[in-house]
Amino acid sequence: MTTPTAPQVRHNFKQGLIEEVKKAMSLSIYFGVWFCSLTFLAVTALHERPIPLTPFGLALVKGAISAKFMLIGQAIYPIKVSKHHGILRSLVTQSFFYLVIVLALNYLEAGIDGAIHGKNFFVSMTAFGQADPLHVLAMAIVYWLIVWPYLIFTATVMIMGKENIVTLLFGTRNSSGN
Repeated sequence: MTTPTAPQVRHNFKQGLIEEVKKAMSLSIYFGVWFCSLTFLAVTALHERPIPLTPFGLALVKGAISAKFMLIGQAIYPIKVSKHHGILRSLVTQSFFYLVIVLALNYLEAGIDGAIHGKNFFVSMTAFGQADPLHVLAMAIVYWLIVWPYLIFTATVMIMGKENIVTLLFGTRNSSGN
């Protein structure tokens, strides 16, 4: 077995970094679209006119933060699919683990945000979700419904390969333009 040379290691590191940035960006966009949609629903339910743009910026930031939390969760507990159980049964338990990670990191974020603004860390943490367990449960259900399709898609790519998924979703490329 040969040891990789320094240029190979640098190239592999650079390629890995590029792939991680792509994954973070696509996941940020995915979550951002979800949170902007939920924001649009909330703003229109309040009948605010003109529709303020600030909540959409915050929704995009929330999408990027949630993507970061999801990637941290995947680093701690990588997605694993058992061929014996299939994608859905393999991912159910994992999806709840990722949900717990995202919720825990949201609580931590609320505590840090409070501390930055001169409030008590633990009081700020407990104020997450308006300190209402039913509101936190409702958010958890929505988070899970957002994360679940992402996990299924990711597992499908793992099993079928990126090229096969791209072909399945967008068709084949050919030089004749058909």
